[in-house]
Amino acid sequence: MNVYQTKQIRNVAVLGHGGCGKTTMIEAMAYITGVTNRMGKVVDGNTISDFDKEENRRQFSIGTSVVPIEYNGIKYNFLDTPGYFDFVGEVEEALSVAACAVIVINAKAGVEVGTQKAWDLCNKFNLPRVFFVTNMDDDNASYKNIVAHLQVLYGAKIAPFHLPIRENEKFVGFVNVVNMKGRRFTEKSQYEECPIPDYSMENLEKIREALMEAIAETNEEYMDRYFSGEEFTYDEIRYALRMNVRSGDMVPVLVGTGINGNGCQMLLEILDMYYPGPDENFISGTNTKTGEGFTADYNDQKPFSARVYKTLVDPFIGKYSMIKVCSGVLKPDTTVLNVNKDTEEKIGRLYVLRGKEAIEVSELRAGDLGAIAKLSVTTTGDSLATKEVPIQYEKTELSVPYTYMAYRAKNKGDEDKIASALGKLMEEDQTLRSVNDKENRQLLLYGIGEQQLEVVVSKLMNRYKVEIELSRPKVAFRETIRGKVKVQGKHKKQSGGHGQYGDVTIEFEPSGDLEKPYVFEEKIVGGVVPKNYFPAVEKGIQEMVVKGPLAGYPIVGLKATLVFGSYHPVDSSEMAFKLATILAVKAAFADPASKPVLLEPIASLQVKVPDKFTGDIMGDLNKRRGRVLGMNPDHSGNQIVEADVPMSELFGYNTDLRSMTGGIGSYSYSFSRYEQAPADVQAKEIAARAAEND
Repeated sequence: MNVYQTKQIRNVAVLGHGGCGKTTMIEAMAYITGVTNRMGKVVDGNTISDFDKEENRRQFSIGTSVVPIEYNGIKYNFLDTPGYFDFVGEVEEALSVAACAVIVINAKAGVEVGTQKAWDLCNKFNLPRVFFVTNMDDDNASYKNIVAHLQVLYGAKIAPFHLPIRENEKFVGFVNVVNMKGRRFTEKSQYEECPIPDYSMENLEKIREALMEAIAETNEEYMDRYFSGEEFTYDEIRYALRMNVRSGDMVPVLVGTGINGNGCQMLLEILDMYYPGPDENFISGTNTKTGEGFTADYNDQKPFSARVYKTLVDPFIGKYSMIKVCSGVLKPDTTVLNVNKDTEEKIGRLYVLRGKEAIEVSELRAGDLGAIAKLSVTTTGDSLATKEVPIQYEKTELSVPYTYMAYRAKNKGDEDKIASALGKLMEEDQTLRSVNDKENRQLLLYGIGEQQLEVVVSKLMNRYKVEIELSRPKVAFRETIRGKVKVQGKHKKQSGGHGQYGDVTIEFEPSGDLEKPYVFEEKIVGGVVPKNYFPAVEKGIQEMVVKGPLAGYPIVGLKATLVFGSYHPVDSSEMAFKLATILAVKAAFADPASKPVLLEPIASLQVKVPDKFTGDIMGDLNKRRGRVLGMNPDHSGNQIVEADVPMSELFGYNTDLRSMTGGIGSYSYSFSRYEQAPADVQAKEIAARAAEND
């Protein structure tokens, strides 16, 4: 592959709803530009983008893959992203290195939830975008309805650059609204000029007028000329559109088909004409040696620096650190500094990845995307630079995983293999986390959604030959008392020689502070318990608060006051007083007067949904024993519902929320506090723990 200068590079993320045709569109581009000599198909599992076995089996994208395409002296690095919401971390990684985005819409399905989420992600990363309406050859395709829907959602920003031309109910070409010319498809996405059909003129004039009005608003001179009826030149139109498109004030809508590549050539040309290369973008980091800011701005004359935006770990093709060069030039057989780890890494060969194919290159220039094999300490988010000028870039903020399940090895002895395999999967997917919940003696697997966790189970089995079982996770309850009791604990044992004797009377009551396990005081008068045994009494309490008598959960909010006791001058010992105290704690929790209870964790939940779904959301939260605290508009047609909900009731919430809102709803939560669980929940949990211990 040729080495491209910074201004000849376009980094383009391809977004859209799952199954809308993103991978097929990229495959068509690869075919029409000569990258491949035959079109791969998703159903056949032979596309460039979807090379993972799991993707082939499920027939949708799971990870982001890069497909560089060369056309008319420009290198387009297309980042094919997953459309299913569970893999949003992959999309965010792609958007962090893209300069623009193509949002694909299936003409048959129309504007879907994934289309809107793609728009929101482009807003988050401040990227200019273009809509590509594919599948226009479908009998049920309605370009007019799609444009109208987009204009309802996003207003005057939506600018149709194309109008479809149909003959005998077949999609044969399009009208270029910008230069007012008809285009008829010939072969391999090529086209020739043709007359504009009469039936297109009425709609065409309206769209053209809206475009001219938008152009007129770019400066006062154009506005004066527009109102005086003067026409703009083609160059003036292109320049003004370019400014509007790059600023995000205008979003073009194009037409085409994926399976035969119609319209793909025009998309490539528009990405070159209207969208920025890396040399027109900005990026800055921090020189960790001096503490000063470093303006990289994809200048290849500055010292080398890069950031690792994704890691690919495959048992067959190896580990690749996928990088975007932020400044300077990277060449093979050099040594660079991993700034985050403060460790030098030896660079061997340099590659450009095209799907799973690693193409060796002689250098990577600023703004380009490439890959380095077998780096020892480098992980996703790390910055690479020279030792002399160590530049560190901010890590991309990815979506937080809130869905989790417990997991365990299906076969004994596989624990180490599973930990190693999960480590590799977590290197690839930064939204995947494994947590050891020591309190409940369980391993937890966190992800964005249940489908992502299912894919992890499948990858572990097929890729690494280990099996895990997912199950409902246990909830971390707490134990405490609500009443005040005075109890005695006596440990007495005689078995020849020195015996054991410890006797304590302790008052137990709520401390009022659930953040602390216990508070210990003593009010001994007359030395009935010697001072040297006070630490042993506290140690007994320390041991008991780790695993309470009710259901084996930690005790919190307990105040213990040692008020009386007795000792034996020969048989008493620290161990005897510690054991006596343990008996006292058990006696306190067994006494109904202490009102022992289980406390359950409460989450502070925020649910973001369009206005029309708020009733359903609040009704569902009530079923989950939640307390709705209020609603706040986000000024984008959504409401943020705030509620307190028991953590145990949030299991499966991700799936239920998507079902209620058609996938558009999102949520987040954080631990808030502990509250007394209802009597039925307590009884059920205590019985379950007893059965488990048996």
